[in-house]
Amino acid sequence: MTNIAKGIKIIDASLYLREEKTIVIGDLHLGLEDSYVNRGTFLPKQQYNWIHNNILKILESVDVKRIIINGDLKHEFSKINKQEWTDVYKFLNFLSEGYDVEIILGNHDVMMKKILKEQGYNIKDYICFSNIILLHGDVIPEEALNKDMVIIGHEHPSVCIKEGAKVEKYKCFIKGMWRDKVLIVMPSFNPLIEGNDILTGNFLSPFIKKDISDFKLFVVGNKVYNFGKVKNLS
Repeated sequence: MTNIAKGIKIIDASLYLREEKTIVIGDLHLGLEDSYVNRGTFLPKQQYNWIHNNILKILESVDVKRIIINGDLKHEFSKINKQEWTDVYKFLNFLSEGYDVEIILGNHDVMMKKILKEQGYNIKDYICFSNIILLHGDVIPEEALNKDMVIIGHEHPSVCIKEGAKVEKYKCFIKGMWRDKVLIVMPSFNPLIEGNDILTGNFLSPFIKKDISDFKLFVVGNKVYNFGKVKNLS
């Protein structure tokens, strides 16, 4: 575990909010394999077992009462594929056995919103804890202006690290400033999503400026590595 802010730790590709006893994960994109198959690319169905086993290890490592899914629980935009139906309900039922589960709406989740609400799940556009707001990151709600810290997903940050001729891409967290707020950007929890290389400057979220050279970089490998500022790599 690595501290990224006071009372907030990185555990693998999740965040642990100690005082709230809350684990935050995001951008699971369940159903991704079926989406690829429908486009002609076969992927073995391994993501669910990896996600299930990894979150189980995380939940066993700290005191947790609540789990927040920070958007993009499912993958497809305009429909719900068969794998999404199966994996989403299986995963939520698994989490709900021992924890309170809250879901922040992501831009991939619109088709599931009404169905999940009817099943009794708590679906929100954002969630606030005193001075912190958690949201997916595809839009900026007015409430974000009233908090000291903003935690988002959506961007799937990663970084390419070179060692000689070898280049490897790693998921990462980045931490910097948005206006006068601390901004933390989370990677995708899905092992099949390598992410968008932050060094290219091609960002999706309106929270992220083109220049993130002064952001702090936390790389997720077999453990979490604090790389200091992004500009040290670029």
